[in-house]
Amino acid sequence: MLAATVVRPSPDDPLAGLAVGDRPAPASRPGWTTVTVRAASLNHHDLWSLRGVGLPADRMPMVLGTDAAGVTDDGREVVVHAVVGGPGARAVPADEPRSLLSERYDGTLAEQVAVPDENLVAKPAALSFAEAACLPTAWLTAYRALFVAGGATPGTRVLVQGAGGGFATATVLLGAAAGLDVTVTGRDAGRRDRALALGASAAVEPGARVPRVDLVLESVGRATWSHSLRSLRPGGTVVVVGLTTGEPEDPGLTRVFFQDLRVVGSTMGTREDLERLLHLCATSGLRAPVDSTWALADARSALARLATGDAFGKVVVVSDADEAGPAAG
Repeated sequence: MLAATVVRPSPDDPLAGLAVGDRPAPASRPGWTTVTVRAASLNHHDLWSLRGVGLPADRMPMVLGTDAAGVTDDGREVVVHAVVGGPGARAVPADEPRSLLSERYDGTLAEQVAVPDENLVAKPAALSFAEAACLPTAWLTAYRALFVAGGATPGTRVLVQGAGGGFATATVLLGAAAGLDVTVTGRDAGRRDRALALGASAAVEPGARVPRVDLVLESVGRATWSHSLRSLRPGGTVVVVGLTTGEPEDPGLTRVFFQDLRVVGSTMGTREDLERLLHLCATSGLRAPVDSTWALADARSALARLATGDAFGKVVVVSDADEAGPAAG
């Protein structure tokens, strides 16, 4: 089968370790289902894997990709939940650490992917395969960070660091749909304008002074951490979902305890969270913006697009080449 695979770690030039070509089809195993992938979406996790971050060389070659929607052998249209293992998991050893697809098991950038039965969620008929495939990582992370870890309710004032990426875009759209007051930061004026068009209440340059917020969603780390803490009202909450620029040099613990701040970690979301997110999108008309679509054979170009940092919305890979092409959202 055709697949996009990381064959060696390449920290300085991630695409140098990528191979797009033939790979063995998934082997049958008890408690797992093979899904014919109709659409997959890219995440920065794929670029980190190509650099060898979180994916040691002894696990390579590894098919990339965490997000997908497709069809099972018995004709069910499904969305793949990318988290394998963890509490209550039945299809992997109980002592195996929780992981994402493409960390211990081949991922979704392929014609087929095998996943535990418990990782399959019914695709709502109202969503296309491409629309559904945009949701299981960035959008699911945003959903859980906002409404589960962050406890946001209508009127909650939210700051999200970094306009334009899949996570920030999802936060703006989900927040607007739920009646939240969302401010985003972004270096690029065009991205800030697009965030405003999607429903952000305000869009400012990184580090700019903002009215104190109830909740900060932090995915950047060192570059934005101090600003995140300064922007919180006393008693506010920062939800940490990632650290793309590394650990903060100064964790700001004095401010944390003097102002009674809460620091909460949140990773991805549960299968039940994904079901709720899919239902929300299907019934509300909410959709993930798509930056561009590419055929699986052009996965290298799709990943290169993601690596530029210029994509606004999701970069999607589809199985049908006729569906590929620019689709700015």
